[in-house]
Amino acid sequence: MKHRLTGLVPACYTPMHEDGTLNLDQVPAIVNHLASSGVSALYVAGTSGEGASLTGEERRLLAGAFVAAAKGRLPVIVQVGHNSLVESQQLAEHAQRIGADAVSAMPPSYFKPASVDVLVSSMAEIAAAIPGLPFYYYHIPRMTGVVLDMAEFLDKGSQKIANLVGLKFSDPKASDCQACVELEGGRFTVLWGLDEMLLSALAVGVRGLIGSTYNIAAPLYLRIIKAFEAGDREEARRLQFLSVQMIRTLNRHAPFHCSMKIVLKMIGVDCGPCRLPLERPHPEAPARIRKDLEAIGFFQWSR
Repeated sequence: MKHRLTGLVPACYTPMHEDGTLNLDQVPAIVNHLASSGVSALYVAGTSGEGASLTGEERRLLAGAFVAAAKGRLPVIVQVGHNSLVESQQLAEHAQRIGADAVSAMPPSYFKPASVDVLVSSMAEIAAAIPGLPFYYYHIPRMTGVVLDMAEFLDKGSQKIANLVGLKFSDPKASDCQACVELEGGRFTVLWGLDEMLLSALAVGVRGLIGSTYNIAAPLYLRIIKAFEAGDREEARRLQFLSVQMIRTLNRHAPFHCSMKIVLKMIGVDCGPCRLPLERPHPEAPARIRKDLEAIGFFQWSR
């Protein structure tokens, strides 16, 4: 099964009301914003989307809203990972029914897969529920605690999971990422998940990228890619450092994803607050974030 994603794929934020309930009326505005920014697809209900903090029914409603809003414009990948593999299967089946273009899954993180073989068996149960859709594993060990060799996973997984097309690689180990990129002559799609290291990913052969800050600065990252492909390494480094400065600023004043929602509101895309257990930012955080972003020229070069 072929499913070769390239370019920028924003990890979409889940819009919420002030009380933490879903605000699905905002989804079309989010999709319109992203569609106009030059991205290639959408990734829904992942870490940025607080998928782990949503109920199964909320995740179904969220996926349905994004698929409906994006139909005919952008492919949608729905993240269905859950501590219950049965629930993951049901979320995957729903994604297929509503017309999602692919499914992704992080592993169970309470009872963690202790070996590559167990991880393959676990992901095979989810992928078997959607034989008609491409399946991407979501490797994010700092959140799940599942630290296993991804090249070995792809090698063994392809023997048991017919629709395994690749993975989202959210781990700073660029050498391990390259091992996945080069496996079997580049058979698998490896989607890099660390925005501040995008240039490192391009250097090891990655061509598809999933990230949070593509929601607010996709044009910057497109310029990084363009400079890299043109062989202008100095310009690519200069632009990448703007991303580093932006992300350091967002981490300084509030939990990262809360800061991201604050900035989205600043640029006209109101996603509301984050849900507990993500801590509410200090009331002065928006003003402080704006001041620091203005100091680095964010509102000019992010467009």
